[in-house]
Amino acid sequence: QVRQQESGPGLVKPSQTLSLTCTVSGGSITTDIYYWSWIRQPPGKGLEWIGYIAFSGSTRYSPSLKSRTSISRDTSKNQFTLQLRSVTPEDTAVYYCARASVTGEYNYWGQGTQVTVSS
Repeated sequence: QVRQQESGPGLVKPSQTLSLTCTVSGGSITTDIYYWSWIRQPPGKGLEWIGYIAFSGSTRYSPSLKSRTSISRDTSKNQFTLQLRSVTPEDTAVYYCARASVTGEYNYWGQGTQVTVSS
């Protein structure tokens, strides 16, 4: 069974870079044909898709966040990482890593990690 676990700081100062890592077990981020995604949920709001890194290594980002977002991977550790630059308090949210199939179904999620942007 695939398991995903987010890790990273829970508090980030405004203008800094938010960096989160998702560690995947029970499946390969390079050989299994899935899209390894980051999704967030701000307080009181719905889920917002941030972007993904595909099994091939290609990436795709939300247009509204593209200019500040990078998703990369460490294949030796079976991990993928989100970097969100120049954060503001509006980036405060619970951040999830999730696995999406080619049909767009999200069938595995991490438990989520709270990130607060505050000075």
